[in-house]
Amino acid sequence: MKILAIDTSNYALGIAVIDGEKVIGEYITNVKKNHSIRVMPSIERLLLDCDLKPADLTKIVVAKGPGSYTGVRIGVTIAKTLAWTLNIPLVGVSSLAILASSVGRYYQGSVSPLFDARRGQIYTGLYRYEDAKFTTSVEDQILLAKDWAAQLKESSEPILFVGNDLPLHKSTLTDILGSQALFAEITEHNPRPAELALLGTDMEGEEIHSFVPNYIRLAEAESKWLEANKLKD
Repeated sequence: MKILAIDTSNYALGIAVIDGEKVIGEYITNVKKNHSIRVMPSIERLLLDCDLKPADLTKIVVAKGPGSYTGVRIGVTIAKTLAWTLNIPLVGVSSLAILASSVGRYYQGSVSPLFDARRGQIYTGLYRYEDAKFTTSVEDQILLAKDWAAQLKESSEPILFVGNDLPLHKSTLTDILGSQALFAEITEHNPRPAELALLGTDMEGEEIHSFVPNYIRLAEAESKWLEANKLKD
């Protein structure tokens, strides 16, 4: 079962192919470049290097958000197109879950992956491994970093934070949580597309045409437009 994973939900671009219990190819970059012109060439290059043709793929797994509005949309659009064209299942996985899984598999505690959402806000959730299963303790959400830290403070439990945007919020988290806040190493902040593929391996395929990203909130431009038109009514 050859699964192609696509993650363009943030600056990091990740493409991977797994086959059963083997990662046969993985490509990751973390640079501020346009995903729309890079993702298809990256997929083509990876498949070529792995001696695979698109027809060899049996499932597409995509990071469905939250994250960059444009980035999420690009990945989901390409994934839907490929799945429809190849007539294979499409599965969406939380972009935050990918980050959490990358570090949480061997950590005996809660993991809080995060992406910056501007104005002091973060996209985050709470995950952990229990009884060899990956579970969600708190669903993905958007809120102020200080409010999230205050919530976590109530449990007195050490929390492992992970994500490339940590430097933007680390002082806020540390000021409120103190030693309760633990931070992953920089080598762990890029979400691994192979983890994405693994998370989606046993998930049921979704209806392709009705599949939509999980933005959590509207894009800023759309939100302003709706607000402006509401005022006119």
